[in-house]
Amino acid sequence: MRDLMGIMKQAQAMQETLAGIQSELETVEVTGASGGGTVRVTMTAKGLVKAVAIDPTLMVADEREILEDLVLAAVNDARGKAEQTAQDRMAELTKGLPLPPGMKLPF
Repeated sequence: MRDLMGIMKQAQAMQETLAGIQSELETVEVTGASGGGTVRVTMTAKGLVKAVAIDPTLMVADEREILEDLVLAAVNDARGKAEQTAQDRMAELTKGLPLPPGMKLPF
């Protein structure tokens, strides 16, 4: 019976830690870039876009599609960094737990 109580305490502590990490991910910001840094997108680790910065030299009417592609690339770069940040934080939480390989806890 002691083992069950210990497991329940561990689960409760893990749940509290997970809530803290989720809250933290709302404030952690990552920046993705493209075009050698001429387009930058800042978002939270939860995926909320906070800012888009575009170098004024890219504002050429005839090259609108290039600018659109650069914005898209910067958003995807930032999203990848946000996902990696979230995974890193979760790895800290689940370190030492006997979870099956590839199992992801929900965010």
